[in-house]
Amino acid sequence: MRSSWLLASICLISASFTDLLFAAACDLPAHETATVSSIQDGETLKLTDGRVVRLIGAKAPAPPLGWRGDDPWPLVADARAALSRLASGAEIELRFGGRRTDRHGQLLAQVFVVRDGARLWLQEELVAKGLARVYSLADNTACVHELLASEAEARDRRLGVWGSWAYRIQSADDLKRLDRLMHTYQLVEGKVVAGGQGAGRIYLNFAEDWRRDFTVSIERKNADAFAAAGIDLKGLAGKTIRARGWLQWRNGPMIEATHPKQIELLPDTSGKAAL
Repeated sequence: MRSSWLLASICLISASFTDLLFAAACDLPAHETATVSSIQDGETLKLTDGRVVRLIGAKAPAPPLGWRGDDPWPLVADARAALSRLASGAEIELRFGGRRTDRHGQLLAQVFVVRDGARLWLQEELVAKGLARVYSLADNTACVHELLASEAEARDRRLGVWGSWAYRIQSADDLKRLDRLMHTYQLVEGKVVAGGQGAGRIYLNFAEDWRRDFTVSIERKNADAFAAAGIDLKGLAGKTIRARGWLQWRNGPMIEATHPKQIELLPDTSGKAAL
């Protein structure tokens, strides 16, 4: 009897400890439970009640817009298959840490699969396996710090996307490649040459010729948020940084940084992209 009681106590403590670990990893209250009916892609779930959930914080592999290659784009099918194995038909908890829907009405949630009392954080699992990159919105950055740590470990181990040419971190100096990647989600790193201001914006320029170089653009009204996060936008000249976001064209390739999680200060080495 005593051994049975001891075993039950250990199991209870273990389960409680597991829940605490997940709570510490993404400390958001569970808002509601739902059931997954199908997987749409590597970051999107459809629920049995018809709603669609995007895994906010985790950007699944995807081909460039309009890509018409003969072979499948690397890791797109792998990410979808992994999400299907983890979540197809599963009971899930939806946890919200910011804006709850996108412009299409899809839910933006941190998602936990619940099985036998244990919880598996889907975003962290995919990022840790290199099957997603970290992605956040200005009004939805909950748990991004934890996801960035998992991404860094996956990148060091060259797992998934980090071992593929299609998703490597781009060099701010490689303008030809950046031009070919317009309208895709990228991580770009290099050394800031100079900063500038104009039309309510702060610009981080990565070459002397700001008319065609890679640039990071930030609305001046958001500067205080960057300062609060320890990023002095006016003091970044000569610093090596990594910016993440959607590439667009404005006097050369540009990423618009709407919030501090899009910029990482790096050790001042050569400024070349890490593969």
